[in-house]
Amino acid sequence: MSIAWKEILKNKVRFLILGSIIFLVSLLTFIISGLANGLSQDNAALIKDLPSGQFYMNQEAEETYNLSRIDNSMQEKIINQQKDAVALSIQMGFLNDKSGKQRSVAFVTSTDSKLFKNVNRGEIVLDRSLENKGIKVGDTLTHNQSSEKFTVKGFVDQKKFSHAPVAYLSMENYKEIYRAEEMQLVFIPEGESSQQFNGLQSFSNSDFLKTIPSYSAEQTSLNMIVWFLVVISGMLFGIFFYMMNVQKTGLFGILKAIGVKTSDLFKMMWTQMLFITIIALSLSVTCSQFFNRVAPKDMPFSLTTETIVQLSIVFLIIGFIGATLSGLQIKRVEPLQAIQQGEV
Repeated sequence: MSIAWKEILKNKVRFLILGSIIFLVSLLTFIISGLANGLSQDNAALIKDLPSGQFYMNQEAEETYNLSRIDNSMQEKIINQQKDAVALSIQMGFLNDKSGKQRSVAFVTSTDSKLFKNVNRGEIVLDRSLENKGIKVGDTLTHNQSSEKFTVKGFVDQKKFSHAPVAYLSMENYKEIYRAEEMQLVFIPEGESSQQFNGLQSFSNSDFLKTIPSYSAEQTSLNMIVWFLVVISGMLFGIFFYMMNVQKTGLFGILKAIGVKTSDLFKMMWTQMLFITIIALSLSVTCSQFFNRVAPKDMPFSLTTETIVQLSIVFLIIGFIGATLSGLQIKRVEPLQAIQQGEV
């Protein structure tokens, strides 16, 4: 251990450069991961906040939820047979505020259920992001396809769908706006995939998220960038320690000649890796949390403690693997040969 600390102090510029690079890479990884989580919530918080279960849509819709239509008799059969089952519909649309400005929303209506807000005809409940844009409880909103005006009865937190704030409205108002007599989906909380109904296709929560336009492409791209940065950090560790080990071949030979075990040399390298990584990760976590505080409220950013811990563990594992692979050459060092090479 003492040898590891002495080497860090002796070559502090080299280790500072490596630490700075790991800090920047890990900081970028945390920020992109936070953006990925934030965009995921902004795109599908309505679905992600639901308990695990099964969604059902018409097979003829070909996994396009807004084209699905559930037969009324089938809907009644499922709701009567399955505990807490709910039929719902989701459609993108807009509302006109009191100044006449259009606000994009995702209209949601459902049968009686504790999972979704149920409102009376002529009432509407909105995601709180619209409150930040000037809409207040008691305001009257309109829709071009509805003969009624909607009174804002309240707001809910973090209810988004396809990057649009959710607007809960009554089934009567929904049917009038979209000229629809049938619901699009049925959701059974804690349902199992083995439950099948004639003419309907089942989806788990995660599978249903993939039917949302842009969700899979958005998340796949961002997650690919995150893991690419993690791999880069592992390569940096491997390259750095490989170059260091090549330069210290003579030193390793002398240490082996005086009885230092190969395992002790590996422990020295691992100690250096842990020291650099822990300091770099601590600084990057601090900076990412600061970024979370100063970022604009409209920016979809969510970096949870769970994500931080998971990524930190991954960075430590990748750093360990990179350092270990680069140190395999230590095992091949022959004391006499290494000392003679150092003399040349």
